[in-house]
Amino acid sequence: MNQARPPKSPATFHVKSFGCQMNVYDGERMAEMLGAQGMTQAAEGSEADIVVLNTCHIREKAVDKVYSDIGRLRREDGSRPMIAVAGCVAQAEGAEIARRAPTVDIVVGPQAYHRLPDLIGKAARGEEALDTDMPAASKFGALPSRGKQSRPTAFLTIQEGCDKFCTYCVVPYTRGAEISRPFAAIMDEAKALIDGGVREITLLGQNVNAWSEDNDRGAAIGFDGLIRALADLSGIDRIRYTTSHPNDMTDGLITAHAEVDKLMPFLHLPVQSGSNPILKAMNRSHTAESYLAILDRVRAARPDIALSGDFIVGFPGETDADFEATLALVEQVRYAQCYSFKYSPRPGTPAADMDRQIAPEVMDERLARLQAVINRHQVEFNQAMVGRTTSILLERPGRHPGQIVGKTPWMQSVHVLAESAVIGDMIDVDIVSAGPNSLAGELVRRKAA
Repeated sequence: MNQARPPKSPATFHVKSFGCQMNVYDGERMAEMLGAQGMTQAAEGSEADIVVLNTCHIREKAVDKVYSDIGRLRREDGSRPMIAVAGCVAQAEGAEIARRAPTVDIVVGPQAYHRLPDLIGKAARGEEALDTDMPAASKFGALPSRGKQSRPTAFLTIQEGCDKFCTYCVVPYTRGAEISRPFAAIMDEAKALIDGGVREITLLGQNVNAWSEDNDRGAAIGFDGLIRALADLSGIDRIRYTTSHPNDMTDGLITAHAEVDKLMPFLHLPVQSGSNPILKAMNRSHTAESYLAILDRVRAARPDIALSGDFIVGFPGETDADFEATLALVEQVRYAQCYSFKYSPRPGTPAADMDRQIAPEVMDERLARLQAVINRHQVEFNQAMVGRTTSILLERPGRHPGQIVGKTPWMQSVHVLAESAVIGDMIDVDIVSAGPNSLAGELVRRKAA
């Protein structure tokens, strides 16, 4: 660490999170923890005494961005804040960060961030402040209770780590083995979120549908049992979850989509490729055919469900035929939205050392073709909403006076003029137009009785 000039003990903080929703959750929890220590969040546009960069290690560009941000934290007068690098880059690179960026004061991994206050004290004293342990005991018990929330939606991590060992993925090495949080702890946090004004909870995990624990009566339940228990809580109106794995898409979970009204009709189920040889090389536990069979069962249970997925193009050895198989799968499924990326070799993963790495220009061309199909389907899905009436949960102000933005059950953002409504209201709107990324709605005017 940087011991030449120990920074002062910070009074204000700023947490900047990169990457997935779990990082967003971790960033929120770190902010709550620092607030519980008596620090205050720096106002927008002002300089903080400590900046926490909560990092992602999934792709190379995300890692490079972290180091770029570290360099930009030096102020015009030559001073700088205390700098903490947290998250998966911290876990993967550890002391290498100090060598590459000597202005960093603290390095803390995603399973140790509950120790951040102690590390801040060490850095202020000029001591080494590095913690990338993966303790067996859950970090969640050391975090403060959830308080009042700024939005009516919130993330809730219920599962961490991964045992799947896909050959392209660093998660098993940066987040550790799959663990499920205890049922009681999840229910307590959900109740605290509801008390804090939350109406929609998104359950998070690297493989969220792998969650399995005993309930409050000592009976073993799966993820669908947890969803049903949460749906019984008064005050919660909507439940979502991400990211799920095809291998853990159980009959019980599919049935829950049919029977639990509060479980929203939206499923993010990554497939990664439509080619069976590539799926095998990725160490995915499904084939294109078994994946499509799961989707058929889900659609039979919930015909109006919107589907989302993840795709990697340019995986080592991907041929033109393999890529065409991916396009064919996408055309068949017709996703409401998707995430798609060029393969990025991560150090330490088996795929990084595979033969037949794909040329960047080939990956660029394939990604452009794939995204053109995905975008076409997304536009068509949104346009099919025009003329329909749906409920939206209002989440944030829009860009225009009186405008508020909310989400449909199918995760589409809707802009609506609703001057009498407030954030957190659930309102009915008529969808009047659709763009590629959002919808426009008009408030349904109820006739007087």
